[in-house]
Amino acid sequence: MVPTVINRRALMSALAAAPALSALSAVDAVGATLGSTPANAADLYPSNTALYADPSLVEGVDYGRRYRRHLIDDQSPQDRPPFIRTTVIAPHGGGIEVGTSELCLAVAGYDPADLAPTPAAGPVLDFWMFEGLRSSNNGALHVTSTHCDDGVVRAMCAGSLNVLSLHGCTTAKAGLEVGARAVLVGGLNSAFRQYLMEEFAAAGVRAVTASGEEEIAGASPENICNRSLLGMGAQLELTTELRATMFAPGKSTRAEAAVNTLPLFWGFTTAVRTAIQRVEATQPIL
Repeated sequence: MVPTVINRRALMSALAAAPALSALSAVDAVGATLGSTPANAADLYPSNTALYADPSLVEGVDYGRRYRRHLIDDQSPQDRPPFIRTTVIAPHGGGIEVGTSELCLAVAGYDPADLAPTPAAGPVLDFWMFEGLRSSNNGALHVTSTHCDDGVVRAMCAGSLNVLSLHGCTTAKAGLEVGARAVLVGGLNSAFRQYLMEEFAAAGVRAVTASGEEEIAGASPENICNRSLLGMGAQLELTTELRATMFAPGKSTRAEAAVNTLPLFWGFTTAVRTAIQRVEATQPIL
C-alpha cells in the first residue's frame, strides 16, 4: 500500500520558534484565556473557515495543516486490501495544545522526529492536524471541536469507522487536583472508551472518564471526533503535567522535543494503538 502524502508545509520548518515544552504550564495558562481549551464563546474564530479567511493570518507562518491519507487500491475480484478504519487527529496541535502534534503522529504510526513508520511493520493510520506556528499567542488560533469545519478533516472523519482526537488541557479545566498527571477519556464510542481505559490502566497511566462540559467530554454529535461513519468516536484530553513528563526537560522547541521523547510517551502511544486495534477487531469488514 503506497501512501499518498499531502504536507501543507515542510515538516520541520517553522518549528524552531514554537513554545518550550519545558514551559508547558505557562503555555497552557496563557492558552486558557486565549483559546487553549475555552468555552465556545471564548474562541476568537467561530470556525476553521473563518480562521482561514482572516487576511491577517498567513498559512505556514501563523498556522499549518498536515495530513496523510493512505491509498487503498482494490482492483482484484479475489483479494481485498487492508481498509483504513481509523483516523487520528490533533485539532489544536503545534503551540496551541503543546505535545498533541507529536502524539498524533506517533499514534498514527510515525516517529514525530522524521516520520519514519514506527514500528516499521506498522500498521500506519490516516492522520490530520491543525497547528499553531507562532512564537506566542497560539491560543488565539483555537477553534472548538464542535466548530471544526476544515474540509479535509471532515472528509477524512466521514470516511473512517473510528476517529481519535488528541487534546491538551489544564488540571483546572479537567476538574482535577493541581499537578495531576492524567488523561480524560471522552467521545460517544463507549466500546472505544472502555478499551482506552483498560489499556491506560495496564500501562500505568492515570485515566479518568471525561464528564461535564462538551469541550472536555466530547459528547456532542457535532464534535469532530464523532463525525465518523458510525457517528461516534473517542477524545483524549491530556493534562499539562502528563504531557510535560513525556518529553526530556530543558528542550526549548518542539523540534527538539520530537527527538527527545521519553518512555512514557511511547508507553502512552502503545496503549492507544492497542485500544485502536481492539476496537477495529470488533468491527465488520466493509
